Amino acid sequence: MKDLHNDIFTGAVMITGLLGFVSGEFIISSTLFAAAAISSNINLARKSKSNSLSC
Repeated sequence: MKDLHNDIFTGAVMITGLLGFVSGEFIISSTLFAAAAISSNINLARKSKSNSLSC
């Protein structure tokens, strides 16, 4: 369930960044895109680390 919350957060930040980009808020949208990318990479690193520990 925690993964679902993280995925929803990443998706919401990505969509908000896209809407900011379309409206012309380039600094805010680039910050939101960076936050989505970092959040996604952290989630993937945690998933791969937990998978390697369980094998």
